[in-house]
Amino acid sequence: MNVIEISSFGGPDVLRLADRSVPVAGAGEVLIRVGASGINRPDVLQRAGMYPAPAGASDIPGLEVAGVIEGGDAQAMAQAGLNVGDRVCALVAGGGYAEYCVAPIGQCLPIPKGLSDVEAASLPETFFTVWSNVFDRGGLQSGETLLVQGGTSGIGVTAIQIAKALGAKVITTAGSDEKCAACLALGADHAINYKTQDFQVEALRLTDGRGVDVVLDMVAGSYVAKEVQCLAEDGRLVIIAVQGGVQAEFNAALVMRKRLTITGSTLRARPVAFKAAIAKACLQQVWPLLAAGRVKPVVHSVFPAVDASQASGSGASQAHALMESNQHVGKIVLTWGVQA
Repeated sequence: MNVIEISSFGGPDVLRLADRSVPVAGAGEVLIRVGASGINRPDVLQRAGMYPAPAGASDIPGLEVAGVIEGGDAQAMAQAGLNVGDRVCALVAGGGYAEYCVAPIGQCLPIPKGLSDVEAASLPETFFTVWSNVFDRGGLQSGETLLVQGGTSGIGVTAIQIAKALGAKVITTAGSDEKCAACLALGADHAINYKTQDFQVEALRLTDGRGVDVVLDMVAGSYVAKEVQCLAEDGRLVIIAVQGGVQAEFNAALVMRKRLTITGSTLRARPVAFKAAIAKACLQQVWPLLAAGRVKPVVHSVFPAVDASQASGSGASQAHALMESNQHVGKIVLTWGVQA
């Protein structure tokens, strides 16, 4: 089968089309014929040698796929209500940049009616991450205010839509007026251009000095001190990436006085049971919003996984270069062969 390999650690050009054997589904797993694979920031970090695959995971990058079940553990499939031929999207710990991918049954979800493979492949990583961090860890409630750092990222566009659909107020940051407009079009109540405005000042102004209840932070570094300042009493800061650096200094007295919670998580190395619980919550709480059109996939660009016009033999290099340019709004997706 065709796969995209990391030939060596480096820039986007190290991604290469290669041939591998089709993987075999084990106990509790299904084999998916992949129609589309989502591109995520951890893929870029893995390619650069900064985020190794967890023990036991495929060295092939890719954390989310959509396609058709080709086979698998028949008993476990029956218990989950899955059948050969079903269209599913899945979160995986690796191996997503391939024509065939093995996925734990508990991490598979039915593709919502009316969605293409491309749209469905944009869902698992961001939807699982947002649910786990904004709603499980951050405890966002209807009527509260969420601040999303980086509203036009795949995570950002998902967080805006789900939070609004579930009754929260959303403030977001973005790096241009055009991106701020895109956030507002997705339903954000306010968008702050962090290049021309101070998000701490604006967040406090927009909440009449009260502050926000939850911050979803993909930056960390110097942002943490400002986020502590603009959190409301009993506020929660959830860090899910450290693009601004791993070191942070902040006013610990404010944490005590306002009873703040500073937390964070990564998802890739968590056990299957943990991810399966998130999948179940998404199926119950978020999939109906997709079916009703209240939350929609946001796909910025699609690239062919196999592309003879590229020196690497694949459009994956272009996809990674686009992600690193930060010019996209929403998700970037690779396609394989025929998609539904």
